[in-house]
Amino acid sequence: MSSGAAAGATLQARRQRAEHIAAFLPPLLVAAERVAATVEQGVHGRRRVGPGDAFWQFRRYSPGDAISRIDWRQTAKRTHTFIRENEWEAAESVWLWRDASPSMRWKSPQGAERKDERGDLLLLALASLLLRGGERIALLGHPGRPAHGRLVMERLAERLLRSREDTADASLPPTQILPRHAQVVLIGDFLYPVDEIAARLRSFADMGVKGTVLRLVDPAEEDFPYTGRTRFLGLEGEGMLLAPRAEALAADWHATFAAHQQALAEACRRLGWRHLKHRTDAPPQTALMALFMGLQGDRGPRMAR
Repeated sequence: MSSGAAAGATLQARRQRAEHIAAFLPPLLVAAERVAATVEQGVHGRRRVGPGDAFWQFRRYSPGDAISRIDWRQTAKRTHTFIRENEWEAAESVWLWRDASPSMRWKSPQGAERKDERGDLLLLALASLLLRGGERIALLGHPGRPAHGRLVMERLAERLLRSREDTADASLPPTQILPRHAQVVLIGDFLYPVDEIAARLRSFADMGVKGTVLRLVDPAEEDFPYTGRTRFLGLEGEGMLLAPRAEALAADWHATFAAHQQALAEACRRLGWRHLKHRTDAPPQTALMALFMGLQGDRGPRMAR
């Protein structure tokens, strides 16, 4: 194949992928807004308590920013328009993350939807609630500063959908420098060694960042409903296991699964973070309410089923 033909094939593949992603955007956004609207009826806006008005950074102007907040001196030195952002503005921002590892792309017959699909729905619904309250939000690990406005939801949804096709191992949230008192919300199945998860969370806590870990669980992962001859296939390179009598593994599975969950909850507790669990066979509103109330600082439920 010539270089021109190869380039044309690559362009065609990218166009098809973009069209595939775009096809999912409206239904996903509509579903997220519907879930957010249901929860909004029972909650109020977050209490905005700023830790100070010290300068934090300059950031690019984005649609929705007030013109009065433009720093004209800094703008005159550069080719773009810049906003002066104080520490309390950065601290009141919320960074969101959804696990994109292969294990998130699984659904048992007992689950309502794949874990990554439920994670996208909850992340976008939470973003909708925060944006309605005037908060600035951003995706952890992606370029761009926290922002608000009507275009933010579309950008978040597009990036989340693109991450579904990413084959890279993304079991842990990326490291990123965040301002003191910032909030992070991490959504995933966290089927990863707890020591490594705790170390990553500690790196955020050492910056003065507070956070919430929402663990997504497919009902089959917790209930282990398998019997008889069953073949188990690891989604992240663990290999294959053929069990002649799957029910014989149930006791060990339940003990291991519960111990992992308890260890993760304890790691969060030691850091002063919230730990929530949500099964994909439960209504998403329950988890969204727990997430949002936690960000409000109220004594909401510590377990969302």
